[in-house]
Amino acid sequence: MSKPDDEVRRRQRSRALVMALALAAFVLLLYFITIARISGQS
Repeated sequence: MSKPDDEVRRRQRSRALVMALALAAFVLLLYFITIARISGQS
């Protein structure tokens, strides 16, 4: 593989990792908001 291909793949992998972490953070945020709303109703 040539050097530019390796660089592109490295950037794609790091971008995918950032997106996965952002999605996980969003899901956790929704989870905690839901738990807080359920707890507040009683």
